[in-house]
Amino acid sequence: MKDIERIDTVRQYNESMGVDTLHPLVSVVNFDEIPTYQYFRRYMGVYAIFLKYIKCGNMRYGCQPYDYEDGTLVFISPGQVYGIDSKGEIIKPSGKALVFHPDLIVGTHLGKHIKDYSFFSYDVNEALHLSKKERANINDCFEKIASEIDMNIDKHSKTLIVSNIELFLNYCMRFYDRQFITRTNINHDILVRFENLLNDYFKSDLTQNLGLPSVAWCAEQLHLSPNYFGDLIKKETGNTALDYIQSKLIDEAKIKIFDPFKSISNIADELGFKYQQHFTRLFKQRTGMTPNEYRKRC
Repeated sequence: MKDIERIDTVRQYNESMGVDTLHPLVSVVNFDEIPTYQYFRRYMGVYAIFLKYIKCGNMRYGCQPYDYEDGTLVFISPGQVYGIDSKGEIIKPSGKALVFHPDLIVGTHLGKHIKDYSFFSYDVNEALHLSKKERANINDCFEKIASEIDMNIDKHSKTLIVSNIELFLNYCMRFYDRQFITRTNINHDILVRFENLLNDYFKSDLTQNLGLPSVAWCAEQLHLSPNYFGDLIKKETGNTALDYIQSKLIDEAKIKIFDPFKSISNIADELGFKYQQHFTRLFKQRTGMTPNEYRKRC
């Protein structure tokens, strides 16, 4: 097992890549200007966005491998591990990186909303693949940030750098929305698998053993990261994944309520609720009536 290098500052990242540090909290690195390398794994204490132009080995993010394609953006947030496995071959990367420390955005609008950019928690195999036009926009963002870093630091530097990073991320949000839309067939397949997963779950004894299925559990079964899965379901259905799960649960509850030999307590237990009142509360929230009121009406 090869050691994991820890990168906690922008300076450490720059030194590992053999480039100068022009700003202590942010850096833009052009991979065409750095040496070749074979292998590394890094724990990141900083945000990083990598734009890759060409295939350059197999990147590992956590335990998942991913083959790069032309024009691909990968997002890393503090606390994540990533690495390059070149299988012993010397590789020459092509692309760019934007690296910034969390301290850069403290107290800014971006700092308050950075978690809204859920793609920082996507797996690498859920990376953003860019069209030529999109890549041109992203390169323009890189250039604006790099240009501002190259200037002498003054009272406007932070505002302008952070504003350009936020613009960069907003473009990425737009492009991810496009990616969800253009992958209709793949997304539909995931929806079908999600529906089948829930059907099988409620027909089995998993509810009594594991309780209600969580969004994270469903995402894991479908081999997706929770954030990507949640965003995909929201884009495809207009509802959150949790709403989808709860709607399926209520449909199952309605079927069971038709059985006069089952008490509401038994139904709640079969559906994975530890306490009947929790089931009653959710049922009323979703239908406007309690399970007993629904039973009497039917």
